[in-house]
Amino acid sequence: MDLLFYISGLVAILSTFMVITRTNAVHALLYLIVSLLAVALVFFVLGAPFAAALEVIIYAGAIMVLFVFVIMMLNLGSDAARQESQWLSPRTWIGPSFLVLVLGSELLYLFLSVEGQYFSQEYSGPKAVGIALFGPYVLGVELASLLLLAGLIGAYHLGRPHRH
Repeated sequence: MDLLFYISGLVAILSTFMVITRTNAVHALLYLIVSLLAVALVFFVLGAPFAAALEVIIYAGAIMVLFVFVIMMLNLGSDAARQESQWLSPRTWIGPSFLVLVLGSELLYLFLSVEGQYFSQEYSGPKAVGIALFGPYVLGVELASLLLLAGLIGAYHLGRPHRH
């Protein structure tokens, strides 16, 4: 279990570094998705499958949708169409595909392990997560909600048409 944890952590660190160093936004997004999947696998190995599922559904899924909406909002025209055709080249997908292959093989190994020896004895279900979030961590939840609200208002003001 320790080895799987460290490999997932290494993939998360490597892919996060690639997010920071990529100049192309789509390439950075691909590595960001890999990073979020690696963190989800870390949660799964630590015995929190519910947190892992939330990581995949909320973060990886929501970021993809958000990125699609940003591209649609920008409406870049024919230059964007040429750029998108370059994004579809197989060379772009080599790094993220390799890292996802590593994570997938780890997950397959976890599921096929004999006697479930790699799963933690403790299980954090939705009730335990809810009690923790609205118990001792309620201040953090409220601060995160205010931050998201500020981001929403800022995105609205940046994206609205200017009236002259």
